[in-house]
Amino acid sequence: MRVVVTGATGNIGTAVVRALAADSRIESIVGIARRGPGSEQPKTEWRTADVTVDALEPLFAGADAVVHLAWRIQPSRRQRDLWVTNVHGSARVFKAAAAAQAGALIHGSSVGVYSPGPKDARVDESWPRDGVRSSFYGRHKAEAEWRLDAVEAESPDLRVVRIRPGLVFQRAAASEIRRLFAGPLLPTPLLRPGLLRLVPNVPGLRVQAVHAEDVARAYLEAVVRDVSGAFNVAAEPVLDAPTLASALNARAVRVPVRAVRGLTSATWRLHLQPTPPGWLDLALDVPLMSCERARRELGWEPRHSALDALLELLAGMRSAAGGPTPPLDSAAGGPARAGEVLSGVGEREHA
Repeated sequence: MRVVVTGATGNIGTAVVRALAADSRIESIVGIARRGPGSEQPKTEWRTADVTVDALEPLFAGADAVVHLAWRIQPSRRQRDLWVTNVHGSARVFKAAAAAQAGALIHGSSVGVYSPGPKDARVDESWPRDGVRSSFYGRHKAEAEWRLDAVEAESPDLRVVRIRPGLVFQRAAASEIRRLFAGPLLPTPLLRPGLLRLVPNVPGLRVQAVHAEDVARAYLEAVVRDVSGAFNVAAEPVLDAPTLASALNARAVRVPVRAVRGLTSATWRLHLQPTPPGWLDLALDVPLMSCERARRELGWEPRHSALDALLELLAGMRSAAGGPTPPLDSAAGGPARAGEVLSGVGEREHA
């Protein structure tokens, strides 16, 4: 099989390329990114392209499957620019995959596509897909899927799969995730069990996570199996304050939602960190997902717990771990994170 991967140098993209390359059923991979990687990968040829402007159909020619992972989270203060990549760029990928007569299109969706839902029960893939409206990420994920709905309806020969993971963690993405969500002022050496004494217990804040390697195996199975539709992907346990406090030898302290949202909003407006308060709303409002369909139809089971994935990420942040691609590069923020500060902390790209 020949598989094309957009966004192949990011957190999920690098894991997907590794999983594809390690599988004997995959003969060749085309990795597409705005900036090429700094190292070679088995079976993989790299193409530099921007999904918003470059011709995609020639890159997809002869593909048995296109895996679409190109997505932007920063700069968060220029949400129109993010929409151009996340929604317009995704629509261009969908149309190009159909025009190139690719066998399958596997779209990187997210739990963020879902409308607000329960935190004390699990929802399946039929839950409404309108996103959390105060979150640009949720709005973009929902609109991208609506665009995919239209292409799927017009392309009966195109097998369409949507993978909807929870939070995705791995050690190699530690520096990138810190830059994208926490910014340059986070004192990462303190992210150590025994040093973190208090964990904020925010009512309703319960989220699901999964290791990037486990997500990658779900994508691999979606490529090689004759399946279609949406698949939720997450590991146990659900991450909440009591679980984190126990793992970190800390104490959970109740903090009102209003106080946390106010602090998030103030620090974002002051350019102290790059995450707008819509991300908190997303974490509070998205439902917990049932992953039974992935287990049944993809034969998928996570090999890492959600807690182990998070602890691996925190250990990676403490050591400034990174990977061999521009997005994962631990030096991408510049010396002493100066590039992040000079970028306006979410005002523009710094690398």
